[in-house]
Amino acid sequence: MSKTSFSRALTASLLGLALTTAAKADTKDYEFQLVKDEAKQGEAILDVRLVDKRTSKPVPNAVIFAKRIDMAPDSMEEMTSKIEQLPSLEPGLYRFKAKLTMAGGWRLSLGAKVQGETGTVENKLVFKATK
Repeated sequence: MSKTSFSRALTASLLGLALTTAAKADTKDYEFQLVKDEAKQGEAILDVRLVDKRTSKPVPNAVIFAKRIDMAPDSMEEMTSKIEQLPSLEPGLYRFKAKLTMAGGWRLSLGAKVQGETGTVENKLVFKATK
């Protein structure tokens, strides 16, 4: 095998390995994180980051298709409120507007698709609404 052939074969092998490794990411490698774990009662803006846990980098352009907010932490799962997604201010940051009708514990449940990955990223984030 000549040096050129070996070099090409090695390059192709490394490229194949890189593509295979990148494809092995799992939805468990991603998580939503609240920017703040408290919000004021009433109309509140909730900022959430989607992070690749392997690299700690934000994940932009995820498609959030499921969102729910309720008071499950205070044993009132049936107490829900409206939630609306807002435009993002930066890559990997997802914003929501919600009406927090009572002070206390709230749970934000999110489901999203990450570009290039199969499966769904799902998290339940708990925070506190204060007066």
